[in-house]
Amino acid sequence: MSITDTVKSDLVVAMKAGERERVGALRLLLSELQKAAKEGSDDELAVLRRERKRRTEAERAFRDAGRDELADGEAAEAKIIGAYLPAELDDAALAEIVARAVAQAGATSVKDLGSVMGIVMSQVAGRADGKRVSEQVRAALVAA
Repeated sequence: MSITDTVKSDLVVAMKAGERERVGALRLLLSELQKAAKEGSDDELAVLRRERKRRTEAERAFRDAGRDELADGEAAEAKIIGAYLPAELDDAALAEIVARAVAQAGATSVKDLGSVMGIVMSQVAGRADGKRVSEQVRAALVAA
């Protein structure tokens, strides 16, 4: 069962249960998934990651502007979208992947950040945010 099919069935359940906020978030997500499929993209996870990132950025902007009620809505949507993504890597697992990538690339300084990031991001495959990965790689290279 694809993610789109799962979202469709969850949308029906949410509609029957009268969960207005969840229905709105799922409709938006379903629309983005269908639009990506129509454009020829098969990567549903990329759509989910993009939409979750949009929500977290909007939440941050609303909080900075003092609009907590709107920020809470964006955070709730990001949480709904995140439920369809694979589980995030914990810090220990990510640190282990980074250490292996540093050794594999033979990296010795921060100048090698790009080559190490390429290796790590291919292994992480959406289970960690790029910013978080970059921070870990940078810390590992500074310590090296």
